Amino acid sequence: MNKRRINLILILIFIFGAIIIGRLIHIQVIEHEGYLAFATGQHNLSQALEPNRGDIFAQDKEGKLYLLATNRDTKMVFISPNQIKDKEEVISNLAEILNIEKETILEKINQNQNLYSLIIKKKLTEKEVEKIKELKIEGVHLGTETYRYYPEEETASHILGFVGGENSGQYGIEGFYQEDLKGKSGLLVGEKSRQGYVVYFNSQKSLPAEEGSDLILGVDSYIQFKAEELLKEAKNSLNIEDGQIIVIDSNSGRIIAAASFSNFNPNNYFDYDLEVFMDSFSQKIFEPGSVFKPITLAIAIEEGKITPQTTYIDEGFVKIGPDTIFNYDKRTYGKVSMTEVLEKSINTGAVFASQQVSHKTFLDYVEKFGIFEKTFVDLQGETYSKNEVLKKGYEMNFATAAFGQGISMTPVQLVRAFSVFANGGKLVKPYFVQEIKKADGTNLETEPEIQNHQVISQITASKLTAMLVSVVEKGFSKKAKVPGYYVAGKTGTAQVPLSALGINRSGYSEKTIQTFIGFAPAFNPKFLILVKLDNPQTKTAEYSAVPIFQNLAKYIIDYYQIPPDYEE
Repeated sequence: MNKRRINLILILIFIFGAIIIGRLIHIQVIEHEGYLAFATGQHNLSQALEPNRGDIFAQDKEGKLYLLATNRDTKMVFISPNQIKDKEEVISNLAEILNIEKETILEKINQNQNLYSLIIKKKLTEKEVEKIKELKIEGVHLGTETYRYYPEEETASHILGFVGGENSGQYGIEGFYQEDLKGKSGLLVGEKSRQGYVVYFNSQKSLPAEEGSDLILGVDSYIQFKAEELLKEAKNSLNIEDGQIIVIDSNSGRIIAAASFSNFNPNNYFDYDLEVFMDSFSQKIFEPGSVFKPITLAIAIEEGKITPQTTYIDEGFVKIGPDTIFNYDKRTYGKVSMTEVLEKSINTGAVFASQQVSHKTFLDYVEKFGIFEKTFVDLQGETYSKNEVLKKGYEMNFATAAFGQGISMTPVQLVRAFSVFANGGKLVKPYFVQEIKKADGTNLETEPEIQNHQVISQITASKLTAMLVSVVEKGFSKKAKVPGYYVAGKTGTAQVPLSALGINRSGYSEKTIQTFIGFAPAFNPKFLILVKLDNPQTKTAEYSAVPIFQNLAKYIIDYYQIPPDYEE
């Protein structure tokens, strides 16, 4: 009996021994690599190093820089629920210091009991930080967080965009230059002790983070601020629904200012609806109205079909098949020249000029002026209209396009097209970023891009400039005059299509978009300005956009200290 027990015990010992040996073989041989990696992982340190995002600057005429976007460190308070001994005390103290309801903190804790750390509040004030330090309660900790900060708040917000989750740029410059701004992550490699302390850094395997590049815009901070101020005043005096002002150097394409009335504060971007973030410069399409007439006349002049002195008889209307096109207010002017067509903004005169060239020629030139393509301005999400209805070739569509209805574009497309008259006939690429300052100390200056062909000849551009000066001197744009200077420009008052208001039918609403676009000094331009106002409470642009242009043009002339063309 005893022998059987002894044999049974020996068998059991053998079985258990075999199990242990088998397990050791499994761990040390079969699963060797896995356990080695696990052990190595406990001692090895491999940590990503995140770079600082680059800053964004505007400047003034002397080149002095003004900070528009940067990074800021801020304190936050978090708790470790498993370290808290007196939950009621912690909740009571934090609620009082942070001005948060006790129930809110308690709910957070109850829902996240298993978390090692739980953030209670970010972006603490200095007073809140000091009071939390004074608590000295186990389980309550202060941490540091870096976030994107815009010191000028709403200023230039549609140019900048903002930085959203995961340090990702959204809209504007932040989105377009995401790769330049964000930099490149690095890697810290080393070893740590059983307690988790770093005991060794491997400099050969570690890679430093590459800081993001700084961007210097061509935007002048003073002119930008003035333009935004004028739009705010237009809201009060004209009750505009929206509005934009663009100032550009027509020779280089450098955008000097781009103001929008519907600004937002990128520090608090989460408080706004998505549609607010769309920039109206490159993402919103509109029909320009009579500011397009100079382009129509330039096409006919370039083709040798008319001259500024060519005359025709205006009867106040023109028949296109069964349809009739009238002048504004159904006015009749009789015998007028092409220069007078611009001075008095005569619709039938623009139709007359467009009828002197073929539809194909008209479309070819509109394409040369850049209306059928993006400008490739450095803002995220630029769009454009293909103008497919116009391209179908209907006579009525070409007639209305001649005076800027039934043809669509963005403000930045219009600015680029009009720059052709100011710079001798060339098409430029508009741009915001003038210089990229890389972390390694090298600077990349953005070279102005000018297409290598003439849209129109320098002679035609000069003729249009003289005609546009006459518009300001003698026509409906007299309010644009700046004493001592020749100003070239044109008004536009366009009806808004019903489709643009979300109404699914053809035709136009009572709402208008009123614009003025011009450059000065006319015969040696230093700047070109577009003023676009959405549905101002005036009849035409003569009383809305023109005075704003004059105000800003005079400000820039004084600011730049441009010598006068003549003595008053």
